[in-house]
Amino acid sequence: MESTSQRPLQVGDVLTCERTFSEQDIRLFAELSGDKGQHHIQPDAQGRLMVQGLLTASIPTRLGGDLNFIARTMQIEFLRPVFAGDCIRCEMTVKRLEPGEGYLSLELASVCRNQHGKEVLRGSAQGIIRQPPS
Repeated sequence: MESTSQRPLQVGDVLTCERTFSEQDIRLFAELSGDKGQHHIQPDAQGRLMVQGLLTASIPTRLGGDLNFIARTMQIEFLRPVFAGDCIRCEMTVKRLEPGEGYLSLELASVCRNQHGKEVLRGSAQGIIRQPPS
């Protein structure tokens, strides 16, 4: 993740992280979530397991967690499948910031791309970061 800890968040800031999904990740998430569709359990004709959509979406939620972001709404568009072994890079952009009493209201936009630069997920979230009393 690119650091913004040196200064307060600003509109236009971009945070990033990457994750490569393993077959073990897919199987563990299937147990945890109950999402055991055949495409997550049985390899396809090319020997690949497909990553669950919400597991892919955990990359932007991790970035939100790094900010202590409390989501109120989230919209996610799944554009193409992700498979075990794919390296996914997420770029999250701060689109809106509004100070409130004891919190900062934010809108974040995310784009996740695979190792070939193809978009696999697009999303947005609105929520808050609680601010300590001054």
